[in-house]
Amino acid sequence: MPTSTPPLILPPELLEKSLGNAPWLIVDLCKPDVYNQAHVPGAVHLDYAQLVGARPPVMGLLPDAGHLSAVFSKLGLTPDTHVVAYDDEGGGRASRLLWTLEVVGHRHTSLLDGGRPAWLAERRPTQAGQESRAASHYSVTDRGTAVTDMAYIRAHLEDPAVVLVDTRSPLEYSGQKRLAERGGHIPGAVNFDWINAIDLQNNLRLKPTDELQQQLAGLGITQDKEAIVYCQTHHRSAHTYIVLKSLGFTKIKGYPGSWSEWGNQRDTPIE
Repeated sequence: MPTSTPPLILPPELLEKSLGNAPWLIVDLCKPDVYNQAHVPGAVHLDYAQLVGARPPVMGLLPDAGHLSAVFSKLGLTPDTHVVAYDDEGGGRASRLLWTLEVVGHRHTSLLDGGRPAWLAERRPTQAGQESRAASHYSVTDRGTAVTDMAYIRAHLEDPAVVLVDTRSPLEYSGQKRLAERGGHIPGAVNFDWINAIDLQNNLRLKPTDELQQQLAGLGITQDKEAIVYCQTHHRSAHTYIVLKSLGFTKIKGYPGSWSEWGNQRDTPIE
């Protein structure tokens, strides 16, 4: 049985070697029919909708502690469980789970590098049908430093120690594509499209560390600053949160609601 702590970005080959030996909780966030067709052996399914709340037009909010306690208990999560998450769309859904776990103080987590696409492309073993684990009694109480809100961002718009990272597409960032009442971006935010962290030629695995660091540094996203990531609903930006964490960033916050909140307010400053 593996004794070392698995890395935050978990290579598929390491997970395959550990199947049946490591007491990890593998969570699949693909659509139900995709999961039933073929998933990593031992993986349990989680519907992404269970991870997010809504107050239309604001979407992607953090559910309350009672809801999350029920969701995590149904998965069989315990405080000591190491969670390995994956999906089939680049890691956004899986990263939202890992970010949510960090918010509530659960830090034993890994993102399967490349997710389902890499697993299948590399012809690793799969299982069909449904799997489950015995339910637990997981109690959510903590709301840590991984989460921020509109008031905090407004108070730090001119703070040189804070960098706002807009992980939407360039068209959304510029306001040419509008998914809220107002288009544009939070003043001072830099645009790092979340997909830029993914190697589309290598089964959706993350790009090499030095390449990612160079991209980020070129935008002024450096470890000496507090990085606040957002997108439309903190789905794509949750992935960037995990990428930054994997690179050694320690001061990172995610903004649930993101542009679906900021862009639908009439009094928020916009560029």
